[in-house]
Amino acid sequence: MIPTDLYPADRLERAREAAADAGLGALLISPGADLRYLTGYQALPLERLTCLVLPVDGDPFLLVPELERPAALASPAGNLGIEITGWAETEDPYALVAARLPAGMARVGVDNHMWAEKVVAFREALPHADQALAGEVLGRLRIRKTEAEVEALRRAGAAIDRVHARMGEWLRAGRTEREVGRDIADAMVAEGHVRADFVIVGSGPHGASPHHELSDRVIRPGDPVVVDIGGTTEDGYCSDSTRDYVVGEPPAEYRRLYEVLLTAQRAQTDAVRPGITAEQLDAIGRDVITDAGFGPHFIHRTGHGIGLETHEEPYIVAGSALPLEPGMAFSVEPGIYLPDRFGARIEDIVVCTDDGGERLNRTSRELVVLP
Repeated sequence: MIPTDLYPADRLERAREAAADAGLGALLISPGADLRYLTGYQALPLERLTCLVLPVDGDPFLLVPELERPAALASPAGNLGIEITGWAETEDPYALVAARLPAGMARVGVDNHMWAEKVVAFREALPHADQALAGEVLGRLRIRKTEAEVEALRRAGAAIDRVHARMGEWLRAGRTEREVGRDIADAMVAEGHVRADFVIVGSGPHGASPHHELSDRVIRPGDPVVVDIGGTTEDGYCSDSTRDYVVGEPPAEYRRLYEVLLTAQRAQTDAVRPGITAEQLDAIGRDVITDAGFGPHFIHRTGHGIGLETHEEPYIVAGSALPLEPGMAFSVEPGIYLPDRFGARIEDIVVCTDDGGERLNRTSRELVVLP
């Protein structure tokens, strides 16, 4: 059961106020993270239109295909006191929305992930309304997590930590990455996720590819292995954590590389506090890695926000002057990748607090040596 405090009714009012401040007449929200954020409804992304209509002036309503109305009513959306209206197969849902919005509306915000065919259909149904991205409004609300959301992320972090703590059950020489990945995915569900969203097992030279796909490569003695895993919990909030393992004795250069990476990642997590900018936090770890001679091999940003989506605002990257604020949750995951040899990445989810930062992943960040 999803805790009711994860989807408070005042989110709709705050979204309405933010839309008005942005000069929008309404928000049109289709299935995805924004709809879940506002209503708790995990709607199926279908060719039939499902849309939360949130006018600045007027009552919100959720328009769903008639056959999906029971599911919408049974979701947290059914407890928000908003109208949930079904539309029949022979009706035009876009015309139904247009008829209920004020005539002459000049600008509407459409969901960032709305299918193109639906965006075009709304453009035709509302020919006088310019379209803007609703995410520019809702992102400012979603970027700062409530205490209930932080607690949901803590539960997600603990669930993925339990999987990492069991890695020795599956990761050993003679097994393929795919075999290990399958066991990890099963354990993620057993340890508290409703699904595994991704499993990366990058062994040996495959560890130098940050987004490596599982393969049939057989893990060998002495192989460093990057394990990056994440999933979605029953609350709807995501986990994401990377730890590094070695089967047997690792190469000496790998140990040196890993110590540099661990120093950088610790420095970054220790530096999290209100007011530090995203680019300043990125630079702290990047400078450590560069000074050690591995600068060209840190090839991605330091981190990404996390919540109802694995990747969302804020992004911890050079060029972002965004100051961190209490409630912002994001990954801190520097990496060093030597092509055709090996790589390493250490990743924790961190929440900015009133006076610092809280790491939500508690497993050891030291290199784990497995027999």
